[in-house]
Amino acid sequence: MDRAAIVHQNFLRRVADGDFPDGSAPAGPLPDALAVQLFRSGCLTRALDRQSRAMQSAGQGFYTIGSSGHEGLAAVAAALRPSDPAFLHYRDAAFQIQRAEQVPGQSVTWDMLLSFACSAEDPISGGRHKVLGSKALNIPPQTSTIASHLPKAVGAAYAIGAARRHRPEHAEYPEDAIVYCSFGDASANHSTAQGAFNTAGWTAFQSVPLPLLFACEDNGIGISTKTPKGWIAANFANRPGIKYFACDGLDIYDTYATALAAADYVRSRRKPAFLHIRTVRLYGHAGADVATAYLPKAEVEADEANDPLLHSARLLRDAGALSQQDALEIYEATNARVERVAGEAVTRPRLGTAPEVMRSLIPPSRFCKPDNGPEVAQREAAFGSDLRAMADPQPMSRLINWALTDLMLGHREIVMMGEDVGRKGGVYGVTQKLHQRFGPDRMIDTLLDEQSILGLAIGMAQNGFIPMPEIQFLAYLHNAEDQIRGEAATLSFFSDGQYTNPMVLRIAGLGYQKGFGGHFHNDNSVAVLRDIPGVILAVPSNGADAAMMLRECVRLAREEQRVVVFLEPIALYPMRDLHETKDGGWMRTYPDPSQTIPLGQVGIEGDGADLAIVTFGNGVYLSHQALPRIAAAGIKARIVDMRWLSPLPVQALSDAVQGCANVLIVDETRHSGGVAEALMAHFHETGVPRLSRLTAEDSFIATGPAYAATMPSADSIAQAALALVGEKP
Repeated sequence: MDRAAIVHQNFLRRVADGDFPDGSAPAGPLPDALAVQLFRSGCLTRALDRQSRAMQSAGQGFYTIGSSGHEGLAAVAAALRPSDPAFLHYRDAAFQIQRAEQVPGQSVTWDMLLSFACSAEDPISGGRHKVLGSKALNIPPQTSTIASHLPKAVGAAYAIGAARRHRPEHAEYPEDAIVYCSFGDASANHSTAQGAFNTAGWTAFQSVPLPLLFACEDNGIGISTKTPKGWIAANFANRPGIKYFACDGLDIYDTYATALAAADYVRSRRKPAFLHIRTVRLYGHAGADVATAYLPKAEVEADEANDPLLHSARLLRDAGALSQQDALEIYEATNARVERVAGEAVTRPRLGTAPEVMRSLIPPSRFCKPDNGPEVAQREAAFGSDLRAMADPQPMSRLINWALTDLMLGHREIVMMGEDVGRKGGVYGVTQKLHQRFGPDRMIDTLLDEQSILGLAIGMAQNGFIPMPEIQFLAYLHNAEDQIRGEAATLSFFSDGQYTNPMVLRIAGLGYQKGFGGHFHNDNSVAVLRDIPGVILAVPSNGADAAMMLRECVRLAREEQRVVVFLEPIALYPMRDLHETKDGGWMRTYPDPSQTIPLGQVGIEGDGADLAIVTFGNGVYLSHQALPRIAAAGIKARIVDMRWLSPLPVQALSDAVQGCANVLIVDETRHSGGVAEALMAHFHETGVPRLSRLTAEDSFIATGPAYAATMPSADSIAQAALALVGEKP
């Protein structure tokens, strides 16, 4: 007999015999009717866990990480409002079940069984994953088991206060809402979680409103690794800026009373709190996990003897709210109902084709109020003397700054955040004056933690803001890339398009900085960004393009709810000259604010038919430097600026090289895993007869005189062109 069956039989026998575990008497503000409802929610949680295992055994179910032992979380749900957004631990079925009781018209049993069956009719994920979540219940779906949802919970809590000051058009949360975020004791140790706790405390320490209730469900073990006794309390009882509460999750009366107090503290003080909930884990980690393989049998049995449903039945009996017989009848009737409903759920259709699976990768578009842009007086007040300078050619960094200013004037929901973006104006001065123009509410100087920067952006996006987080250097993204891959990019996919977190992530990157930085400040790898489904990657090569592409990126985020990465070539920020000192050949004038470059539109300079150089970013600049030598060899060339690296604008690229006898790909990313691999495959598959690539070496970038030694240069581009085409007579 497996452990689930043993726990089931123990419950039936012990309730019938009145053989209950010891515990405190019922006390506190929990009314009888609500106490009985919490017990019903716990019984449904247990029945669904057992049914999920039966479905898996029959080949009809695909998820068995259960919530048994955590049934007390129903009491936490009852202490909160259904309008409070809840980012849930994967063992929180009881929370969602109880919250469904607070919102009319829910069918939580049916919904969860459709999810177990991976049915296309599952109302949250559409059959893509077994996740807790519900749009009607304000529960965004979570797939993480390592607490990567904690940073965005911090961001969502910050967004509630921010929306009081500047309410976005698409705001979701009430002004008096609090954010609830739960996780396990093992996940509390993860660096992502620790960063979120630190950010919450750091924020609250400065008296910035952050209505956030963390809840640690402490069952004492993470799969097979035990949490040291007392560790969670020792770690969190005295954290600066975060109030600590603790309760016994086996006791619904204590849990409800403590959760009420914690929620009231957070809601009234607008400060974060940490709710430490004692739980037990029943049945092992998941269906395939046998706890007795790594724990003494006596220890497993001791947890089973502390079954929270047994505690609830005792407490209800002692409170005079429910007899033992009535408790048994509720339990058995719930099991029978779940089994009956499951028989229908497994017959519902499932996803079967790639288009069906991928349908929610791209979020749905949304209506936005028409916007005619900022008024003349607004622009004059914001730009001041910069308005007169707009008639003159400028380097890229200044044109990006002006584009950001116009965008923030036109869209009040845009918020920027990052290290040094505000008062300092960014490491390279790209955001200079924006702090003075828009204030600290919209130009947020964050602490030095990339995971928290991206989490802040993701959370704010879910309350209607258009975040524009900045990562100072491309190499720093690797500290936090899972916030994009595992959180931002997957939200629409796993919510069937019901939840989105649109943003424009600005990153300073790529190579060619003279004498500065080495591999920490020069990173020429974009593989991690191009490998994430649904993410748009834009790379401008000059200031005018940067301004127009940035406007399109904001439109994509605002109207189409996309996650966009805008990668700004650091070496081109200050670039003025092309061929000779003071020739000003790489400066551009500021494009009219109405001008954009649509997603997928490439740039074409020249009409030569001998050679098409396909490149991006710094490669465009270097290819222009190489053109005189290429032309001197009699080769008539054109330069194709990709601009958009993901999704690859394949049709536009094919059209751009049409009629060219030779195609040379110049790629400043690495030979292995670089952009050129996809381009070579595309052009080969579409029949380009003569094809070559010039890439960076598979190397990190050095500091000092060898800063560009491993990457393409104007000379190597010219040499590659001549080698491919041959010198013309």
